[in-house]
Amino acid sequence: MHKVFLYGFLFTLLLTGLNFSQEKKEVIIRCDDIGMCHSVNMAAKELIEAEIPFSASVMFVCPWYQEAVDLLKKHPEVSVGVHLTLNAEWKNFRWGPVLGKQAVPSLVDSCGYFTPSRSLFYKNNPRLEEIELELRAQIERAIQSGLKIDYVDYHMGTAVDKIEYREIVEKLAGEFNLGISRYFGEEDMMNVYDVKTEDKADSLKKIICNLKGTDTGLLVCHIGKEFPELCAMTDLNTFGLTDMCKHRSAELEALKSVSKTKFDNIRFLTYRQKITETGLENMKRPSSAGY
Repeated sequence: MHKVFLYGFLFTLLLTGLNFSQEKKEVIIRCDDIGMCHSVNMAAKELIEAEIPFSASVMFVCPWYQEAVDLLKKHPEVSVGVHLTLNAEWKNFRWGPVLGKQAVPSLVDSCGYFTPSRSLFYKNNPRLEEIELELRAQIERAIQSGLKIDYVDYHMGTAVDKIEYREIVEKLAGEFNLGISRYFGEEDMMNVYDVKTEDKADSLKKIICNLKGTDTGLLVCHIGKEFPELCAMTDLNTFGLTDMCKHRSAELEALKSVSKTKFDNIRFLTYRQKITETGLENMKRPSSAGY
């Protein structure tokens, strides 16, 4: 009897240990700037075809957002977010608010475009009521597009860079029953944005394999196809990369390589899945800022 009990106890311990060892770490891949231009949309199409779960953050202020909408309607498995936008950083490729210059004059330059940087945005002394009006309009445009919208995040971090801006984002997310990126305990993983193009694939795989702990890792990515329109863009910010289109194209190829790689104990999931499993009521403002 005692031997039977002991064997049963040891067997239970063994099974428990196996369960712990097989516990999967979670990774959310969030691809930003979808809808910015045709090159980025075609990169998103390729990533969808690679069948790796990812979340698409769409810039609903940009000229090509409708193409992104048409693409994503064909793929409801992709979790869609609103990439809340208050900046337009590319030389000769600018965009302005959904509401137009007259409705939110403190958010734009003399031509009616968003400013390229946060510092220039602040110099305009943006009015809080105008920020709320514009961000609300972006979310409403997204919902009216017919896509299922799961979450919001923030282009270049401007929409949450000050506490009073962050409170607006939180208010709107609550009103529209949306998640907020980084509000589900996600741990920011190193990105490969400025890694050499030839090293991106290997670097990305190492980052995923080296994910620590059991928290959800957030991998923010910027993809694109090396088309002439993308290669013609120059970032007006001093921190912008040269040969940006080559970097975005290499990041796409790195993610496609990840989709073909078998990872032990890694579970890729979307924000829709994370929100369903965690619940909007359990969102919590992160202690540190991330973009």
